[in-house]
Amino acid sequence: MSSQASSAGRDEGKVRQKLIETGTVDIMIAIRSNFFYTRSVPCELWFLNRGKPAELQDKILMIDARNIYRKVNRTINDFSPEQLQNILSIVWLYRSESKRFIDLVVGYCQSIDREYQGSIALLQNYCEHLDKLTEALEKFYNLIDEKDGTWLELRTASELFKDDIDKYAGFAPISYNADDLETLHEAVRCYHEYGEFSRDLGKQADLVNKLLGRAIERAEKDLGARDSKLWWNSRELNTLRKEADTSRQNAIEQLKSLRGFYRHAHWLLERFPDAKLRDVEGLVKVVDREELQANDWSLTPGRYVGVSPEEEDEDFDFEETLREIHLELNDLNSEAIRLADEIAKNFEGLGI
Repeated sequence: MSSQASSAGRDEGKVRQKLIETGTVDIMIAIRSNFFYTRSVPCELWFLNRGKPAELQDKILMIDARNIYRKVNRTINDFSPEQLQNILSIVWLYRSESKRFIDLVVGYCQSIDREYQGSIALLQNYCEHLDKLTEALEKFYNLIDEKDGTWLELRTASELFKDDIDKYAGFAPISYNADDLETLHEAVRCYHEYGEFSRDLGKQADLVNKLLGRAIERAEKDLGARDSKLWWNSRELNTLRKEADTSRQNAIEQLKSLRGFYRHAHWLLERFPDAKLRDVEGLVKVVDREELQANDWSLTPGRYVGVSPEEEDEDFDFEETLREIHLELNDLNSEAIRLADEIAKNFEGLGI
């Protein structure tokens, strides 16, 4: 329902009071705007439950999930499967189902292990494609005896990238006991290194790719590479570059997936370290009838949970953000052109 329905006064306030007094209002979840095709404003999800346990009859779980979302496009947001599970896990804790919460964290740890193993193979595959291109480049640059800065920078970055992949592939396995919460905390702390290293490897892969493009461009435009017998024909070069770029993208997506599972495990244990529900500023609070009455029977979660501290996004990607802005501008321009055509046709229809 619209956010207004959970906080409006007068007659609507009286209706909420009567509903609350029945004890059937179980959970209220606030979500940000653009979650529904037909309604762009923020909304609240109401969960009613006639079978609430006696100890929860006078309580309501308030969750403010407005900062939890995944951007689908310019006009639509949604929850990722993991975000949905994280919200659901709060409900599990509210209902004293701690084991389900712990199982979810264990599942994230298992996913980190799986993505880690997969990312090693994909990184090595990218290196194989990279070697096909850099070996031919090296022969060309050696032939012309050109001490080119771009080529030297590419060679240095490639060697460092491969060394770091070897270090990454040599990480010791992380063990934990699913029945021991402390070992789970320790495991997630150890997985932090996986997340940091995977982020850095992704940046290195992008850097190597950019330097590779510059080295090829310089060789062709400034050093006459197209006339050399050591150089590829255009079709072969394009195929090799496309294959290398595809393998790079696959590796980076796997690294991002690993980092994502780590963030979800960390997010849960940081907020609920004892696998028990507690008030978290800006996210969740259990309120009783007395507090509801003091707040004019409002069912708006944000009124109770407070404001969450601003978090720094360690994975903020400036270039990706610029691309998103560019795509959004393209969408707006297309929409403007469409509307201009429609207005022009309307004027023609009016004979103006």
